Amino acid sequence: MTSFPSPVVVCLLGSFRVVARGHQVKLKPGGKAQSLLAHLALNAQLGLSREHLLETLWPATEHALAGQSLNTLVYALHRTLGSALDGAPPIRHTDGLYSLNAEEGVDVDIAAFDAAADDGDRATRAGDDARAFTHYCDAAELYQGDLVVTWEVRHLVERERLRARYLMIRGWLAELQFRQGDYPGALTSALDLLVHDPCREDAHRLAMRSYNRTGQRAQALRQYRFCRDVLAAEFDAVPEPATDELYAQLRVEPSLV
Repeated sequence: MTSFPSPVVVCLLGSFRVVARGHQVKLKPGGKAQSLLAHLALNAQLGLSREHLLETLWPATEHALAGQSLNTLVYALHRTLGSALDGAPPIRHTDGLYSLNAEEGVDVDIAAFDAAADDGDRATRAGDDARAFTHYCDAAELYQGDLVVTWEVRHLVERERLRARYLMIRGWLAELQFRQGDYPGALTSALDLLVHDPCREDAHRLAMRSYNRTGQRAQALRQYRFCRDVLAAEFDAVPEPATDELYAQLRVEPSLV
């Protein structure tokens, strides 16, 4: 399990999880507690009104009864998570808005991922590859999979934003690993990229080069065929000239790749 510096973290990348002091908290899958925490995690900056939560979580329930249910749920989560926060409530209700209690140590994995990625971006702009590598590795570890919550269009947009950022990070890591001679690491990063996006030709080429540098020339040639087949199946397209040229060089002069 990924380690987090915050005492409580609501995770939405890969699968819904709540981690308290390094241990996953058991919540009913698909239950109201999960829904409430997920909604608040996706709106961590702004918070949500009581009316919005009642309409979203209990749309067919009489208003007063739904309000009682929300109060009970917030109290139950306090009992479940409060000890990890030294008694502080995990959910705040101030100025008419409900929000995760970030001040007392409730974090969201999306925010942690973006923060690590931002640190990596700043290091990259400063030309500090070593520091960028560390921050990008932290971000890649936090990205356990695509955003799982998709009940609104804006959540689909957010899922694609996060996914694209992760793929950029993984591609940067792979290229740096290859330049530094860490060919097994570059291969792992390239193949991970292809798990998320099988049509990334740059990742196919890097995998081909990495296979070749690790003494797996035959696998490098198979990687080209896989790339060709995926592009044909997905887009009825052929590989780019750069991919074809790399394949030809691997066949004739692999020592130059």
